[in-house]
Amino acid sequence: MMDGLYLYCIRDKSVGDDIFSIKGIDGNGDVFTLSYGEFETVVSSVSLQEFESEAIQIKAQEDLNWIKEKAVIHERVIEQAMMKEGKNMGLIPMGFGTIFKEEASLRESLNKNHDKIKHLLDIIRGKQEWGVKVYLNDKKFFEKNIKEKSELIKEKEREMASLPEGMAFFMEEELKEIIDKEKDKELNNITGFLFEILKKHAVDSVRNKLLEKELTGIRKPMVLNAAYLISDGKVEEFINEAERLKQKVQTEGFCLEYSGPWPAYNFTKFQ
Repeated sequence: MMDGLYLYCIRDKSVGDDIFSIKGIDGNGDVFTLSYGEFETVVSSVSLQEFESEAIQIKAQEDLNWIKEKAVIHERVIEQAMMKEGKNMGLIPMGFGTIFKEEASLRESLNKNHDKIKHLLDIIRGKQEWGVKVYLNDKKFFEKNIKEKSELIKEKEREMASLPEGMAFFMEEELKEIIDKEKDKELNNITGFLFEILKKHAVDSVRNKLLEKELTGIRKPMVLNAAYLISDGKVEEFINEAERLKQKVQTEGFCLEYSGPWPAYNFTKFQ
């Protein structure tokens, strides 16, 4: 049975040997590094029969639990590769299922993409990715605040109150539309404010797609999903700001969560 190399990440060449406490993507093989000039790759041997692209696509359709299990291993290896002797190492994380049939083809790919890899490592070196997610924790409280603050809503409610009951009924839908628009406007203002405040402490930042409840495992709707690239020396400052905002938005019906450091997927797009 022919073996290939499963690639987890690329990083600057480190000093000394790495001993990974976690097994590779197949649950059996050791994780190890291969050096190429000023870079090194974190890899493990895998059965090409089990892990080739077509096989993974079939598994993705037929066995979701298998994919989830392997994706967790993939992420854990990368997270362990990020840390060496307590130091955060900048690295380029690969997407799930990056496999080379032989070391020669991996070397060829690294040579071909040398300048791009060097550029991405220059971007991430000495920096960390942190994530911030904001949820609408109290929808009723938020809507109540909107109604109290919006002169447009107050004016429409006064207009409805002065009309006969039958006519007021037909204006309810119009009022609902106004309330929805005001809510969207306020949400954009709040999330934009939060994003920009934290952005001031970052080298780079990105607003990602909002995740559905099925993916977050949280019943409350997500209203902001952001990632920030932070210089090592600014991390404490960023965390302090995130904590301050977390306390502030709680009083406005929101929940802010921050986490990191994470593999810099958002700032080292290689594939």
